[in-house]
Amino acid sequence: MIVDAAVYHDGTRTPVDCENADYAALRAHAGERGGFVWVGLHEPDPDELASVGAAFDLHQLALEDAVKAHQRPKLERYEHGLFLVLKTLWYVDEDDAVETGEVSLFVGADFVVSVRHGQGLELSPARTFLETSEQVLTHGPSSVVYAVCDRVVDGYLSVVDELQVDVDEVEESVLSPARTNDSVRIYTLKREIAEVRRAVQPLRDPLQRFTEGSVHGVDTEAGPFFRDVLDHLHRAAELVDNLDALLSTAFDVHVARIQLQQNDDMRKISAGAALVVVPTLIAGVYGMNFDHMPELGWSLGYPFALVLMVAASALLWWQFRRSGWW
Repeated sequence: MIVDAAVYHDGTRTPVDCENADYAALRAHAGERGGFVWVGLHEPDPDELASVGAAFDLHQLALEDAVKAHQRPKLERYEHGLFLVLKTLWYVDEDDAVETGEVSLFVGADFVVSVRHGQGLELSPARTFLETSEQVLTHGPSSVVYAVCDRVVDGYLSVVDELQVDVDEVEESVLSPARTNDSVRIYTLKREIAEVRRAVQPLRDPLQRFTEGSVHGVDTEAGPFFRDVLDHLHRAAELVDNLDALLSTAFDVHVARIQLQQNDDMRKISAGAALVVVPTLIAGVYGMNFDHMPELGWSLGYPFALVLMVAASALLWWQFRRSGWW
């Protein structure tokens, strides 16, 4: 589906008298005064993307990657331009889940084709930003690459902020005096953090190359803009590493607390067993049928045995309380 298609000249959007799907006419209008065209697609079918590829001379392998939409973030060069893949992320708080999408950018001298998969991150704010920032838009197709990268990386930071809230909740739960079962949530969050890392880490190299101006087809004067995006990406990567370390520590604390609770339970069980064993021992001795036993013929022998049981149990209970076993 075509979301939008526009022609830009000298930092402004130029009205054209053709349909959005008339890619050849759009490209012709863009070439009249050295402008460029940006075509935005959302989850196109193979036939639709094939027609776009024919109009802009896109490589078949890159088109297949854009259709499948399960690619690792990467930057590739083909004969007629660049192919950049970015992972988009958004957070579903109810499930502690990071959902992923994908944006593929075909970048040429006079065109940009963006192919978006997933519902979580729209590119219309990036287009709106460019159309209100003439100074940025004058960098041509490179400005679109910058705006899309900036939009995607800002999405990473939003997801990391949501994860930070959940990690804080886990830490609070682990350190609370109540008995909690946080292991499942810790595992879930570590899995989602791994998902974020798979989106963030591979993008460092392409952005670094954009910053250095070492990618043919990307305006070297746009380097400062990409440097700002790279700084945000580094921040997201550092936060992800910190959150992962905090979760590992929280899991260690959780396991240690479980072991302490189990030790405390065993002490209480042992103390309870001792309170039962001692009276049983006394009763067992006095229940033996021997002719010659102390106090066997004593009329107060039975009350004495009961008092002895209670006194021994009370002494043990006092000692357990004093030592913290009860």
